[in-house]
Amino acid sequence: MSLSSEEIERYKRHLLLHEVGGPGQQKLKASRVLVVGAGGLGAPMLQYLAAAGVGCIGIVDDDRVSLSNLQRQVIHSSQTLGQLKTNSAQEAIERLNPNVHVEIHSTRLNATNARNLIAKYDVIADGSDNFTTRYLVSDCCFYERKPLITGALGGFDASLTTLKPFEKALNGHPNPSYRCLFPEPPPAGALPNCSEAGILGPLAGLLGSMMALEIIREIIGFGQGLVGKLVLIDALTMRFEIISYAQDPDNPLNGVNAQR
Repeated sequence: MSLSSEEIERYKRHLLLHEVGGPGQQKLKASRVLVVGAGGLGAPMLQYLAAAGVGCIGIVDDDRVSLSNLQRQVIHSSQTLGQLKTNSAQEAIERLNPNVHVEIHSTRLNATNARNLIAKYDVIADGSDNFTTRYLVSDCCFYERKPLITGALGGFDASLTTLKPFEKALNGHPNPSYRCLFPEPPPAGALPNCSEAGILGPLAGLLGSMMALEIIREIIGFGQGLVGKLVLIDALTMRFEIISYAQDPDNPLNGVNAQR
């Protein structure tokens, strides 16, 4: 997929990087990325994916822009209050980079529509704010064999990992799944959401940007990805930590007793 003269100028700083160059930029242009959630994580993620030249970006969200969103959901604005977040994000992306094709899905993912939607994209990014959606997306990505970049936010903490449980690691064992990290969701109400506990705005921007970087690395294929690695961020101490995790043989997706 060739680049126009305008695109060559737009992505010039990428093209100068040996790890990206023309072939890498063409991979970005040819890629299809689905972002689940146009909120705190989705907002910066969408902006950087669009600026980077991802050819097609799908956005899934059924919420509308509210005033309390604007403290961290920087893709939206006071002018788009009350709009569907998918429409608000699409308008912002088109202003930023008209070369990007945006597909909006103004709906909530559920067991009926998730697999069909996920199957249409190359890479999935989950920026949702609830465990029900995270388990649904991770399970569907396993069955559809799609790489998943998933992040989560607390008030002052955040985490990020990449999941490819449908592939094997270098040691021959299957890669871990989301259920290897979190076998069961916490009981309802056990963890407060951001409307109850609050959230530091720039932390959402930091993690969303890191998710965009991990997506770009996955598409182009440079660096060392985060499969089997969980990045932990503590904004109170500005501490970053990476812990390794492996397949749980009892997990129901690719464990020893999984139904295939």
